[in-house]
Amino acid sequence: MTDFASLLQPDQGQSATSLHLVDRGGFEAWLGTQPERVRQAVRTQDFKAEAHQLAILPGDKADEWSAALGVANAAEPGTWCLARAADVLPEGSYRLAGTGAGPALLGWLLGQYRFERYKQTPSNKGPRILVTDDPARIPEAVLLAESTSLVRDLVNIPAGDLGPAELQAAIEAVAAECGADMKVTTGAELASGYPMVHAVGAAATPERAPRLVELEWGDPRNPRLTLVGKGVCFDSGGLDIKPSAGMRLMKKDMGGAAHALALARLVMKSRLPVRLHLLIPAVENAVSGAAFRPGDILKSRKGLTVEIGNTDAEGRLILADALARAGEDTPELILDFATLTGAARVALGPDLPAAFANRDDLAAALLAGGDSVSDPLWRLPLWKHYEEMLASDVADIGNAADAPFAGSVTAALFLQKFVPEGIAWAHFDTFAWRPAAKPGRPKGGDALGLRAAWAMLRQRYGS
Repeated sequence: MTDFASLLQPDQGQSATSLHLVDRGGFEAWLGTQPERVRQAVRTQDFKAEAHQLAILPGDKADEWSAALGVANAAEPGTWCLARAADVLPEGSYRLAGTGAGPALLGWLLGQYRFERYKQTPSNKGPRILVTDDPARIPEAVLLAESTSLVRDLVNIPAGDLGPAELQAAIEAVAAECGADMKVTTGAELASGYPMVHAVGAAATPERAPRLVELEWGDPRNPRLTLVGKGVCFDSGGLDIKPSAGMRLMKKDMGGAAHALALARLVMKSRLPVRLHLLIPAVENAVSGAAFRPGDILKSRKGLTVEIGNTDAEGRLILADALARAGEDTPELILDFATLTGAARVALGPDLPAAFANRDDLAAALLAGGDSVSDPLWRLPLWKHYEEMLASDVADIGNAADAPFAGSVTAALFLQKFVPEGIAWAHFDTFAWRPAAKPGRPKGGDALGLRAAWAMLRQRYGS
């Protein structure tokens, strides 16, 4: 992981290159205060203070220079306004001229994220260090960058190198770092206690056997918070096998687990006053003679029977068993994260996670949290009238609807069946992937909804 802590330093008067934030509204006034050499440099580089534009400005001497950055609002820098500068500026130390960085500290850090595990020749870019006059913001920015990087790294690792055992190892590393207790359920105990997790992972090879990983942390006297993450380390679709194009990115189908683990790390490293319970069912949905079949009827941990209409709707099965376990301890709040449906992407595209909640105040807090940290969500309804789409003639419920309507809604309704009434619950149907790069957000795995959830938890429970 990138050493993000080294990229931010409190301002103690050290030498640093100046960065000027300029927006379109203030561009002409700013330009009018500059000497002719700077105005000429701005014209030569066609700098007009558009978002993410950058211009190098000459100084009084040959080796003196500064830079101007185009931003949406120079008075209130946004999360990503420094991200491109952190990526393209030369190695060195920098200081914002005349303004604090605020939330842009995170963008500065994430602009220097690299996933180069498999490259023979890494980029070898040196660090760009930001000197800030707001040192109180440094720890939070570093922690958020580390947790975002954890999601990105886990999602980017190919499935051949990150199966259920390796995902378990990643959880163990966070547990050791934060002083949490862990429990892993496998084999016969998994088959009897979490039968749908076992069934989904049964076709995998023994070294990629399914498991349920639990982590516990915090004072038992504090409110109980449970996080659940879908850990399908690779999804072939099972016997309802995906086409090759649909399988290409299925290394990211454990993105929900990555989000839940990163959020758990934020909770523990920040010492949030909660009793944390993390549940990650880790499986590979493979194809073999042991695979579960269309038409099979599985008994869940809750006792409900589920008719399998589609083996590619497996994520909701493993989440259902984990949610049933979560409810047994009567937590105050359950949040689950999953790369669950293509329907959510069709409806909302790659940038907006679909958020479902069984309480309006919880949904409002999540949306407000996302808006406050530039990590937007969009609420979709738990429209109970669509429950009939999951009806089964031979079991308590089906795992997939026959009609191609409201796929993300019916998936959420399926999950809700396994959440006890009276417990606040929210479900994130996230993509965990960026198909195109943006400043501070490279193509590949990404955390979408993580910071929104964290903002809500901080508001709900305090630091």
